[in-house]
Amino acid sequence: MQNKSFNRLKLALSGAALLAASQIATAEVIVLDFEGVGDGANINDFYDGGTDSLGNSGVDYDIAFGTNTLGVIDADAGGSGNFANEPSSDTIMYFLTGTAILNYLPGFDTGFSFFYTSSTAASVFVYDGLNATGNLLATLNLSAQHTDNCSGDPSGTFCNWTAVGASFAGTAMSVDFGGTVNQTGYDDITFGSGTAGGEKPVDVPAPMGLAFMALGLGLGLRNRKPKT
Repeated sequence: MQNKSFNRLKLALSGAALLAASQIATAEVIVLDFEGVGDGANINDFYDGGTDSLGNSGVDYDIAFGTNTLGVIDADAGGSGNFANEPSSDTIMYFLTGTAILNYLPGFDTGFSFFYTSSTAASVFVYDGLNATGNLLATLNLSAQHTDNCSGDPSGTFCNWTAVGASFAGTAMSVDFGGTVNQTGYDDITFGSGTAGGEKPVDVPAPMGLAFMALGLGLGLRNRKPKT
């Protein structure tokens, strides 16, 4: 009888450990929706324990953006963005000069994904080194689709959003969003999943039973003001 009871306890604890592991895996999926970033602000360290160029701060995910990477708010919400039908609220990511690179200091695996709107073909590259160095782990190809089949919110030119994602082996450290200056917008950038807009990280409390067992865009995306 004692051995049977011990085996039942081992099975229960094993089940609790598996459930806890699955909850941790879910929590590792991170989605950046850029809400809170200022209109036209350099994103900078908004997601890295600091602020954007206008002093706004977000959740510290140890994700740092290059100085070319900007946030822009939909004109319908009082910003300067020439876009519509964005997948989450009113703010997206884009850039006006150079290229946009982000560094994910802890690294991420499994997959990478996002929504985009673009007036030109482009590519996004995932690397296993910082600052777009090291081995290329994944390439995501984007098409020119920004005005295709738009409905519901026609006040912005960049009105069609497409989800794109890739799975890969290895640990990624950086993403290069290519040379799509002022022609491509990004939203709901997702780390740890090939499905854009995956679950955002949450603290999942263990059920009571388990707790007891554990005790045992300018030309495009942004509208520029006319010169005076």
